[in-house]
Amino acid sequence: MAYAALNSTIGGLSSTATFSNVFDEVSKAAVDLNVAERLWASWYLWMQNDTIATGIMSFVMHEVVYFGRSLPWMIIDAIPFFNKWKIQNTKVPTWKEQWECAALVLISHCTVELPQIWLFHPIATYFGMQYGTPFPPWWKIAMQIVIFFILEDAWHYWFHRALHYGPLYKSIHKLHHTYSAPFGLAAEYASPIEVMLLGFGIVGCPVVWVLITNDFHLVTMYLWIVLRLFQAIDAHSGYDFPWSLRHILPFWAGADHHDLHHERFIGNYASSFRWWDYCLDTEAGEAASKKRRERKLAEIKAKKAQ
Repeated sequence: MAYAALNSTIGGLSSTATFSNVFDEVSKAAVDLNVAERLWASWYLWMQNDTIATGIMSFVMHEVVYFGRSLPWMIIDAIPFFNKWKIQNTKVPTWKEQWECAALVLISHCTVELPQIWLFHPIATYFGMQYGTPFPPWWKIAMQIVIFFILEDAWHYWFHRALHYGPLYKSIHKLHHTYSAPFGLAAEYASPIEVMLLGFGIVGCPVVWVLITNDFHLVTMYLWIVLRLFQAIDAHSGYDFPWSLRHILPFWAGADHHDLHHERFIGNYASSFRWWDYCLDTEAGEAASKKRRERKLAEIKAKKAQ
């Protein structure tokens, strides 16, 4: 439903109307919308400035999801029972380490990510992003999110691998490797350049998608961001449970994949999937190293036999 039509419907409300008043009027005028869609429409109508409305909602969502998802891992780290599933179980982060990490991440969010979040709405809508109601069908949202996971994983692999090149590692990526045994809060513990470079894969893929297809909605962006944050935080959690996703989907990277990267400082560069590291022989760990040694020995023997 067009906001212009809803605006005319609630036009009689005063400028001091509360969000609750706007929601009540929208609910009367837009009976075809579900509760989430009515709340969404009411928010934009109440704010009367779409850029500010998206900016506030995006930043609050990011902070709530990031720190909200990290909190359970902080609690798990404090409970010895879970230590048997800790990948590097001799390296449990202290409360001091976690709070220092959280402070730097929050500063980064406010100084580096906030301006990008604020600029997203005008840039994405310029290229055709929709943000009205009703929302797209669930099948379309799911399809686009799967595509974004695949595209972002490719972006992350190549640029993350590039950041392990000597000068780039020392000047940009070394900060993220402060913790050889990662924990949830450390997912976005990184330099501003790295945040922008790798973050472009997360934000840029949807922008390029809408530029090509002219078919993308802000609610899809939000669900994509939420799932990608969950993936990043869980990958840095340091825990590999029997019910972890990688035991269900063998090609999913998971915490064990990224934990090895932090422990060895090399290999396992992809974010969500294992196929790039497998196909390009950049897997980390003893098993992968053993396979490479065996392959080299076989090559040497084959040459000698010629």
